[in-house]
Amino acid sequence: MAHTETHAGISAPKGQLFGFRSNSVAMIVAALRKWQRSVARRNALADMTPDQLRDIGHPRVNRPVLEIKAGLMTELMSMR
Repeated sequence: MAHTETHAGISAPKGQLFGFRSNSVAMIVAALRKWQRSVARRNALADMTPDQLRDIGHPRVNRPVLEIKAGLMTELMSMR
């Protein structure tokens, strides 16, 4: 009969005491920078005129809207 041994595959973490803190600090710094960039972007867009917004292709600019009724394709095909 074969003899087998089992070993636990889990060991205690080695040297991760400061790794967790530096990683969380880096995540906080990255979140703050992202927030600062979004605030700066919003402020810059708020200062622009509608013509400038149109020049950069901003989606909030009033654009002409094409309204299509239901059944338009059927109506066009029947005119053919």
